[in-house]
Amino acid sequence: MPNDNSTMRVHLVDGTYELFRHYYAMPSARDAQGREVAAVRGVVASLLSMAAAGATHIGVATDHVIESFRNRLWPGYKTGDGIESDLLAQFPLLEQALADQGFVVWPMVEFEADDALAAAAARAAEDPRVDQVIICTPDKDLAQCVRGTRVVQMNRRTRTVFDEDGIVAKFGVPPASIPDYLALVGDAADGYPGLAGWGAKSTAAVLAKFGHLEAIPADWRTWGVNAANPGALALRLAAERDRALLFRDLATLRTDIPLFGSVDELRWSAPTSVSV
Repeated sequence: MPNDNSTMRVHLVDGTYELFRHYYAMPSARDAQGREVAAVRGVVASLLSMAAAGATHIGVATDHVIESFRNRLWPGYKTGDGIESDLLAQFPLLEQALADQGFVVWPMVEFEADDALAAAAARAAEDPRVDQVIICTPDKDLAQCVRGTRVVQMNRRTRTVFDEDGIVAKFGVPPASIPDYLALVGDAADGYPGLAGWGAKSTAAVLAKFGHLEAIPADWRTWGVNAANPGALALRLAAERDRALLFRDLATLRTDIPLFGSVDELRWSAPTSVSV
């Protein structure tokens, strides 16, 4: 999505996803100090290609520390356990290399990279000069940030772009209901299971009508939706309501993180050095 002189598009990149993607896609390469750097080089080259294609305002979020405040809320939430040391060691290398190449980088510690992308999208969308915010990640959590055609989600690997209609077509619910959807169906990648029996189709049918957990009537006979075994679903939700609300809190991205004052700060600048 190249920019022209009359438009301002802000690209927000999930650096964690990009590093993982390149780590598993590229052959090993080590620098003069013996450090594995293939994934770092791949991500940097990819973002330089984005800039060369016309992207002018770019922010990259990374999980400098895999754990976040969510680990205190739910003990089963994802951690860095089991991630290869050669991959984990490339996070600080990537952050420095991207900064050296003129990109704005947000290394997250207390919050997650997804929170940074959500906060940056909300802040950028407030600027009337911005024609479109493009969140570059396939992570379903970020679907909650999509707004009409102004804030969209893009999978850079497949070049697939989802606007609000696309999110509804994919999940069966609008972006505002995505945290509720994930609370019920669970998110294995993030380490919380959802509620038993609440599959994707039934969850989408119920939330498409009621929107949020609090609005789902206790009496399933009033639902009037095509859901499998609605009586059992209602009983499960009633019995585990607090758990569902906790899972929704885990799935809700934080947008009040102060990352930048103006989108002008995200303008890509020329590289200053080569670090890998």
